[in-house]
Amino acid sequence: MLRIATLIGTCALAACVPGAMREKTTAPPHPDAVAIGSVQGRGATSPRVGQVVTVEGAVVGHYVGAAGGWFVQDGGDGDPATSDGLFVETGNRDPKLQQRVRIRGRVVERDFGGRGTLTTLEPLQIDVIGRAAPLAATPAAPTFQTDEWERYEGMLLRIDAPLTIASTRQLSASGVLVASFDGRSYTPTEYAAAGSDAYRSAAESNARRRLILDDGLDAKDPPRVAYMPPSAGPQQAGVPRTGSIVRNATGVLDQRGGYRLQLTEPVRLEAAPRPAPPKVDGNVSIASLNLENLFNGDGKGGGFPTQRGAKTSRQYAVQLSKLVATLRALNPDIAALMELENDGYGPDSALAQLVAALNDGGGDWRYVETKRGPGSDDIRVGLIYRSTRVEPVGRPATLTTGPFASHSRAPLAQAFRAGRGPVFVVAANHFKSKSCSDAAGADADQNDGQSCWNATRTRSAELLDRWLKADPTRSSTPLIVIAGDLNAYSQEDPLRRLKTLGWWDSFRAIRRDRRHFPGERPYSYIYDGQMGSLDHLLLSGAMAQRLKDAFFWHINSDEADNVGYQDDISAENAATPWRSSDHDPAITGFDLRR
Repeated sequence: MLRIATLIGTCALAACVPGAMREKTTAPPHPDAVAIGSVQGRGATSPRVGQVVTVEGAVVGHYVGAAGGWFVQDGGDGDPATSDGLFVETGNRDPKLQQRVRIRGRVVERDFGGRGTLTTLEPLQIDVIGRAAPLAATPAAPTFQTDEWERYEGMLLRIDAPLTIASTRQLSASGVLVASFDGRSYTPTEYAAAGSDAYRSAAESNARRRLILDDGLDAKDPPRVAYMPPSAGPQQAGVPRTGSIVRNATGVLDQRGGYRLQLTEPVRLEAAPRPAPPKVDGNVSIASLNLENLFNGDGKGGGFPTQRGAKTSRQYAVQLSKLVATLRALNPDIAALMELENDGYGPDSALAQLVAALNDGGGDWRYVETKRGPGSDDIRVGLIYRSTRVEPVGRPATLTTGPFASHSRAPLAQAFRAGRGPVFVVAANHFKSKSCSDAAGADADQNDGQSCWNATRTRSAELLDRWLKADPTRSSTPLIVIAGDLNAYSQEDPLRRLKTLGWWDSFRAIRRDRRHFPGERPYSYIYDGQMGSLDHLLLSGAMAQRLKDAFFWHINSDEADNVGYQDDISAENAATPWRSSDHDPAITGFDLRR
């Protein structure tokens, strides 16, 4: 059970106040005053919408500049199913914190973007009637049901249960964290078939467990977030990794854009550690990495900002350095790359400069070269390898028909051999994204959890399967790896179709060994506070028999945005792999030298 207590006490932030208060004056209650609980009612909306009422209580949260109003809370109506707090919009006389007030106003429900409404008073008259004294805390134990949260809307609460940080995307910009109860949340289609009852149940569970933590301010890019402890981990500006634990979250329960706690005191943080590079078993390792738009301008230090990626030459230098740090730490024999600038193979190309940077000081990195492309998109896939460990066999192959002509990026396949081992093929891929621009018909969002362009991604999967089984590299080998960003979670149609056609998911095949994913499912990406795998290494049946290891290295998805190359261009940050991209790299180990 989730432990929540209504809290009355001292607080440290500018927008906070002692909790529900009793006035020090001996003035009797107004004869027309009603309990706030009767205004809130037991349901999701007030039973008094449209009525003019009078309430009395203490100001427990003051957010006139940020939210256009303040919260008032009374001593309760004796009904645990009704909230004792209420939001009051700014009037001609806004009280201060710790003041006891009487408000006459009209009851309305304000909708702030879906996810429920906030019961609100439009004030007609506001009177300050005294000061307040603290009440004792009242413990409660609601479940994760939305209607259970409704009973605390507008009240000052302390949440005793641990909260897991699910997203830090808005923390540096606006002081907002997304957290969840009972551990982290996975994207429903990571483990439930799209549109199924299991999918809907998972989505509902995620919504019930979600809680936004806010600083109650309207400041953009604050120098620091007041409720975060000064040392929140190794990241800049006190921004922790997702997966960190928040304890003793105290604030007013707001409901705009979903339930959020307007924090009134600093939280206690248990920062999640950064993981060491994975060391894979096997004698040949294959990695996959989305580079998050590696564009190098004109290749001579100019040409910025680019169409994608770095906006300045310094940002590019930091991006390149972080990617080099990532690849060197992973130390793969072969790496499939996505979101690489499609600018040829000359010395000024993004691919050539990445390989040159990897070889700086001496190295054996090489890249697979085609006559052009592959494909005509602004970004392409690529393959790089260690020439002292593996050698290419024959010529590369690419596919530019069907959905690969204009939507999914053209795949690139190359056969390799390690020593005297068997020939095997690695195919780098990047399917069409979930962005809904220009999506129509079967590619429009079907509201089944797969977003837009799912039909195109599924056709891409089917065509890729036929192409690889037709032996485009003329290598006559059954040992094949599909590597890359398929922009589909593990139980979405493209992945389900590929598995039906005989392809094995490396991360599911290896999961029998609990050291790989102790207590969690694999993931490589976080969106809207939910984890999942958009990046995959799929294996032919014969290649699956040679699999020894599979890992995601969580250096990107769990890291704060402000550690990335666009926000921190310091030399110290450039030397690290943290937030070198927005996707986590994957690495697999195989027995391929026999």
